[in-house]
Amino acid sequence: MDELIRLLSYFVGIAAFLGFNLAYLGWVERKGAGHIQRRNGPKEVGPYGLIQPLADGLKLMSKQLIVPAAADKPLYMAAPILAMVPAVLLFVAIPFGEGIVPRQFDFGLLMIFAFAAFAGLAVLMAGWGSGNKYSLIAGTRVVSQNIAFEIPMLITAITVVMITGTMDLSEIVRHQAGGFWHWNIFPRFDSSLLMPVSFLIFYICSMAETNRAPFDLGEAESELVAGYLTEYGGMGFGIFMMAEYANIVIGCSLTTILFLGGWQCPFGILPGPHWFFIKMYFLIWCFVWMRWTFPRVTLWGLLNLSWKYLIPFSLVNLLLTALFIKVF
Repeated sequence: MDELIRLLSYFVGIAAFLGFNLAYLGWVERKGAGHIQRRNGPKEVGPYGLIQPLADGLKLMSKQLIVPAAADKPLYMAAPILAMVPAVLLFVAIPFGEGIVPRQFDFGLLMIFAFAAFAGLAVLMAGWGSGNKYSLIAGTRVVSQNIAFEIPMLITAITVVMITGTMDLSEIVRHQAGGFWHWNIFPRFDSSLLMPVSFLIFYICSMAETNRAPFDLGEAESELVAGYLTEYGGMGFGIFMMAEYANIVIGCSLTTILFLGGWQCPFGILPGPHWFFIKMYFLIWCFVWMRWTFPRVTLWGLLNLSWKYLIPFSLVNLLLTALFIKVF
């Protein structure tokens, strides 16, 4: 009974945390865009536009979901669900603090990468099932993008696993206890001097994996109308947007755990979930900052970034890390 109550408590907590983030990260996005590009953003519905996310949600739920005549209906209807469900499941393995994790897994890092792979499949299903050539092109773009950026992301994660000796996310955080100089973002003279490069590669890849600008080649409104979302309206569109923000939270949470010490305090005192959230939301704000600062790259520039630069750098880092661990 105690175990059931604990699981129900975590389920309610995850649902509340996820619902708050999915609603108000959109508000942060629009406000950030307004400040960066000298516009106002939401300001009419509630003080500072704080009730705007609720109004947007009601508007999306009230719209009719129209299925195009040329669409493959099962694929078209299943794609948003396939995008959202894995994004929610991934929160089960995220440790927000010491002992604050819905389910402890010895292979939590592997589980996250395994379920995260469904995001690209959902976008491909949306593009294929829409019966629209622009949507199909967008779906194939996303697949090529995900393959290109998952490789350096996985190699970089393997580097962290080699240093810490575990795929348990909580143990990876504990390995970084004692102050910010023990975090994996800084050079480690006993294992790898290229950890800042690893952090940069992992963060860029997480941005590309979530299809965020300047890597949003799956949408590319100026080229593909709206990409894989062209034929989606109402909550079909809304679920895809919710999944995108859920994946952003997952990506920044994982970056915080692997490189920024998770819930560890920068000064080695008073660790706790508050430090985890400070770091995570700072990384999320950087996502917003990047989106509204840099222009969209071309498809070939995007793929060249991974295949010509990130993958070779990540492989060199992996080999050097193995060498340093063996020597020292």
